[in-house]
Amino acid sequence: MTTSMREEIKVGELAIRFLVESEQSAGSVTVFEFDVPAGAKVPVPHSHDGYEETIYGLEGVLTWIIDGVPIDVGPGEAVCIGRGAVHHFDNTGEVDAKALAVVTPGILGPDYFREVAAVLDSGGPPDLAAIGAVMRRHGLTPAR
Repeated sequence: MTTSMREEIKVGELAIRFLVESEQSAGSVTVFEFDVPAGAKVPVPHSHDGYEETIYGLEGVLTWIIDGVPIDVGPGEAVCIGRGAVHHFDNTGEVDAKALAVVTPGILGPDYFREVAAVLDSGGPPDLAAIGAVMRRHGLTPAR
């Protein structure tokens, strides 16, 4: 199943568009692309025990910190984040970045991003406890 119009989910400054959802792959994979403006606020360091996440750079450069080791991922480059590895990313450059994420098996879906967006959009400073609860419900473990 393919679609020409994909929902864009805005989570703070990030934009996420799912290309393959779990039900389309019988649960084997989810695939989404995401945009990270230069200097954007990004998700807190976290890990996930139920899936691997492979990142493929499309535009700009994202610096991924995986178990304390920084790895720059630019266009045509990839990194695989294993289960349990604490990681996060930054776009410290002057150019907006875009990347593709492949999650295997396809556990992480659009609902996670919609729920985090709802917490962030509720007004006031971010409720870190509420975001942490959303993360845990969807298989992510905040590192802080």
